[in-house]
Amino acid sequence: MDIFALAQNQMGYFLLIFARITGIFTSAPIFSSRNLPVQLKAALSLLCSVLIMPLFVDNHILAISSLLFFIIIVISEFLLGLLLGFAASLLFTAVEMAGNILDTQIGFGIVNIFDPQTAQQVPLIGNFKYILALLVYLSTNGHHIFLSAIFDSFKAVPVTSVVLQVLPITELFVTMISDAFIFAFKITIPILIALFLTDIALGILARTMPQMNIFVVGIPIKIIVGVFVLSTALPFFIIFLEVSFNAMYRDLYHLINILR
Repeated sequence: MDIFALAQNQMGYFLLIFARITGIFTSAPIFSSRNLPVQLKAALSLLCSVLIMPLFVDNHILAISSLLFFIIIVISEFLLGLLLGFAASLLFTAVEMAGNILDTQIGFGIVNIFDPQTAQQVPLIGNFKYILALLVYLSTNGHHIFLSAIFDSFKAVPVTSVVLQVLPITELFVTMISDAFIFAFKITIPILIALFLTDIALGILARTMPQMNIFVVGIPIKIIVGVFVLSTALPFFIIFLEVSFNAMYRDLYHLINILR
């Protein structure tokens, strides 16, 4: 084989692997955090590509007829990485959404803090639940499983063989997004029920004692009840998170099988 042609082949494969890894690190949890400098993300993508390439490099010449065709392949690899990272981040988005709902109901909706991971103002409980989910994810070695899923994606979907089947992918993501909404609703049910009963009790108190300023009394009572129920349900929330992470890994591998 010609040395120049072999060098072109190796470089082409490396760029395609690098494109997929870059797409994954662009949308995956933790790796896509804005706390990580862009230079560090690029270095991590480059390092992972260098480690993965010897395991999957093909000694045959890439059948690329034109530069435009190669660019299309690079874009498809990048989109595949984006899909994998987005699938892994849906659960964390659901946790943050559940926290936002609780912030509004408890009364913390007007108390926002700056989240450096997203560079946005986020409510207090929403940020707390998101950080807790990240800690559970790391403590259960979820990032290791995600990295192994990246490795398995190159075995199941070799470079240059990406097939983006729109209908199956759309159906899977509709299911995953609906499951994320259901998950967010489930983890907020105990606190929402407690706050609903508190509102009923405050309504009865307002009817029996009209001279009392329920608005002034009700805000601290709802905060106390909400924080108490939240702290009581926290162990169950962590267990529920671990179960949901297993479902997330299952959906991730399901997505990889669809992309074959």
